[in-house]
Amino acid sequence: MNAGKQELKVKRVSTRKRTRDSLNSNLTPAKKRGTGPEKGMLNGLMADENPTEYCSDNEDLFGDYDSILGDSSVMAKLDCVEQIARKQEPQQAVDSQPRHSDDRLTDSILDVFKDKSFEDLPAATPFDLSEDDVENMKMSELLQEDKTSTPLRIKKRTSEGRTKMGVVNTTEGQTSGVFSKARRSMTDHLKRAMLSNARAPSSVSCAKVLKEAVVTEEINVAMQAMETVSTVTTDLGPFFGLPTKVKELIYKLRGINDLYDWQKTCLNLDSIRERRNLIYSLPTSGGKTLVAEILILKELLCRKKDCLFILPYISLVQEKVRGLAGFGLELDFMVEEYAGSKGRFPPVKRRNNRSLYIATIEKGHSLVNSLIENGRLDNMGLVVVDELHMLGDGSRGAIIEMTLAKVLYMSNQTQIIGMSATLGNIKDIQTFLRAENYTNDFRPVQLSEYVKLKDTIYEVAPQEEDCLKFSRLLNFKYSSSMQRMDPDHIIALATEVIPAYSCLIFCPTQKNCENIAGMICKYLKEEFLVHKEKEKGVLLQELRSSGNGSMCPVLKKVIPYGLAYHHSGLTSGERRLVEEAYSSGVLCLLACTSTLAAGINLPARRVILRSPYVAADFIKRSQYKQMVGRAGRAGIDTVGESILIIQDKDRIMAKKLVSAPMETCYSNLTHNDGKGILSLILSIIGLNASTFITTTLEQVKDFMSGTLLCVQEDQLCVERNLWDMVQESLAFLKEKDLITISQCAQRETLEITKLGKATYKSSVDLTQCDVLYKDLSKGLESLMLNSYLHLIYLIMPYDMIAQCKPDWMAFFRQFTLLSASEQKMAAAIGVPESFVARKAAGQTVKKSVNMAAVRRLYLALVLFTLLKETNLWSVAERFQLSRGFIQTLLSSSSAFCSCVLHFTEEFEEFWPFKALLAELTRRLSYCVTAELVPLMEVAGVLEYRAKQLYNAGYKTLAHLANADPNVLSNTVENLNKRQANMMVASAKMLLNEKASALQEEVDELLMLPLDLPMASH
Repeated sequence: MNAGKQELKVKRVSTRKRTRDSLNSNLTPAKKRGTGPEKGMLNGLMADENPTEYCSDNEDLFGDYDSILGDSSVMAKLDCVEQIARKQEPQQAVDSQPRHSDDRLTDSILDVFKDKSFEDLPAATPFDLSEDDVENMKMSELLQEDKTSTPLRIKKRTSEGRTKMGVVNTTEGQTSGVFSKARRSMTDHLKRAMLSNARAPSSVSCAKVLKEAVVTEEINVAMQAMETVSTVTTDLGPFFGLPTKVKELIYKLRGINDLYDWQKTCLNLDSIRERRNLIYSLPTSGGKTLVAEILILKELLCRKKDCLFILPYISLVQEKVRGLAGFGLELDFMVEEYAGSKGRFPPVKRRNNRSLYIATIEKGHSLVNSLIENGRLDNMGLVVVDELHMLGDGSRGAIIEMTLAKVLYMSNQTQIIGMSATLGNIKDIQTFLRAENYTNDFRPVQLSEYVKLKDTIYEVAPQEEDCLKFSRLLNFKYSSSMQRMDPDHIIALATEVIPAYSCLIFCPTQKNCENIAGMICKYLKEEFLVHKEKEKGVLLQELRSSGNGSMCPVLKKVIPYGLAYHHSGLTSGERRLVEEAYSSGVLCLLACTSTLAAGINLPARRVILRSPYVAADFIKRSQYKQMVGRAGRAGIDTVGESILIIQDKDRIMAKKLVSAPMETCYSNLTHNDGKGILSLILSIIGLNASTFITTTLEQVKDFMSGTLLCVQEDQLCVERNLWDMVQESLAFLKEKDLITISQCAQRETLEITKLGKATYKSSVDLTQCDVLYKDLSKGLESLMLNSYLHLIYLIMPYDMIAQCKPDWMAFFRQFTLLSASEQKMAAAIGVPESFVARKAAGQTVKKSVNMAAVRRLYLALVLFTLLKETNLWSVAERFQLSRGFIQTLLSSSSAFCSCVLHFTEEFEEFWPFKALLAELTRRLSYCVTAELVPLMEVAGVLEYRAKQLYNAGYKTLAHLANADPNVLSNTVENLNKRQANMMVASAKMLLNEKASALQEEVDELLMLPLDLPMASH
């Protein structure tokens, strides 16, 4: 507990008489407070116009108040107040308490005024007070103190006070019971107090005793406040309102000892203190994420609300789940992963724990829909969006906009925090989110940007007329063969920093990444082989294990030199191993595509942009800034450098690129023929229907007025205004049989159909929902259940089909291996064996065949084979596909299978699919043998690691969750202590989450129904 670490400040109260104007309370008369009269309020009885400046030790503090005993008007007022209080007291409290023959007097009328202050009344010295009197005085003092610091403690203290004051009376020699006591009148109480004071021996200083009593009481109050502060107030400690333990955890788990100045400023903004929406913009690697995490912890611990953290990629979600699991275990909150096929809808409703949902963009949208549908969105206290500038990024940007628009429209309790790159039209985003903006250009390491043209390197200098300033000439001694191999001098630029420092080379294509890594290692000296030779040997061994004995020949060749490539063609296991090796310094150079810049944070001393293109497109300013932003490692480098390599033809475009203002961000609801608007309107109508609210055109119009598209209507809706687009969207939805429009009470009402509800709840593309329904209906007529092939065919993602070009010989070989029933199924969907045989033989096929069905079956065969063999490398070789493509196909199929499962749940006729698809989703999510699945559920545990754990004796989730990280790292080969700690923390969090979900289910079952019929009297 941090209470003991807090500085205790005791305010010593002066013993001199105080003016009553400065101590107004609820008892202050209306005319003294400057407010209207209030019934039953009393104060100002002891007004002291001329307070005594000091008191001697022998002075009677209450001498001037003796006349109160003879003031009949004052006594009458007290009697009046007492009578009113007695009338207002709940009668049932008296009726329910049996009277005892030996009733004692008590001063419990203070209970009636438990929220009032009695500081203005004359106090007796403690010499001749009964125990009840002392407790009453303490109670009054505590109530006044608690009103502003720890409000929830009042109930606790009041109940304790009542127990002590005789409401509950259990004495030795009599049975425990509840007794009512007659009250001593207020008049008697005051007289008794004054007379007791008058009888006090004059040799003892009243002032001294009162001082000691006040100081002692304030110390007690302060100590009790500190003991309860962590569970009661919204300000839990000195670390931006959080306990010191959070700061210690950040150091322990992240190695961060202090925050940057901008982070402290941002966390102390008024918008943060007052929980207003905020966008904060900084360059890449500026430390934005830590601020978001502190705000999340504050919401979880202080306000006891759930939080949603939206990240753009599955890999980032998994990394964040692993990174925050330790915080969740130490601070008692749940960390739940919503990515791919993972995540519950609706999420488990927890009574005792708060949850942090870490989600991809798509899963975050589905989660918000689910919470709205179940009336639980107000439980979500905070939504954090990373890479908010992705609002302008195609269909994914449209999903972000839909998610945030719904949160803004449906809840005024949920705060939105957005982290963004610097944008040229941030005002539009502010207007949309009703947010404030904080911008800073801080970078932990100074970045120097350069452009290389031929043999000259220029420094980027926007203040110069040409935007470029001469820096230096290159003077590399290349042989003629080397010059032909490397005309852009990439080898020389890289070897200036490696192996002592790290280097990233961004390439336009995947193949170029592999070629660059191979080319550089050919011309490196032998000393590169010796550098961290042992660690590189371990990496090669791990890569071989992750590939079930197979390994990429390029990686096998380049890793001994400390080089590697990184792109989506690698498996997730290979990417993870390469990233960890680079972060730990085992690898000093990565040749990568631009996706690495948008994903996991892998900074470098020098960043080289091989070309200003991504594939065939000239890079955008935001992409350029994201890539060069990886230059400079905080805490390691003192400077970061970026070098953009250009040709003469790109010179003008390159100047614009490095000096152009930041790009603007526009709504993408109109992207791809307005799919965003269609999906948004459909979900609005569906969500209203789930809460039994009829949707009208006016409601749709009202909702759309809160979108970014409406803010930017003048720029984006040139040919037709927003309302026309809404009307067209409604007509399209009606035509697709997703909604109905009817006339009711002179206005049009909108209702969702069963197909429409299934579409929005499953997040299926609404332009393909009717095709999916027909495919499932047709498949149900002759569903083959003796293998997974038919089900896999039905859940094949439509967007993957177009990317497939079958290898006909591989297709034919696999087709001939199918059973008779499987071949019969293939013929039923329109792909007979004769067609595949003719294509494999290179013959012309006269009969028309649905090529979409052919490609779909080919991909289904790929997955079907992978499920049976679970060896990705052998399947990739057999079908002549890259292993990266097969892994993408697997993850896309598992996610789409989950969507199809939710789609079928809305149709009674599809009941057989519910159980079948639930199991298939699970199989596709992991694609391993059954005994490894429990270990694969842990965030970050991949197949090769699951096999290591299983073979080491850690065969279940419980085994892993209860493992000693030190023993684990010593038992499992090539597992360091940091990785072991994160793995155990993730396993514990998952185990807690599962146990908590089961407990909630038990509590729900045992809960007494609220509408239980009661016996009539």
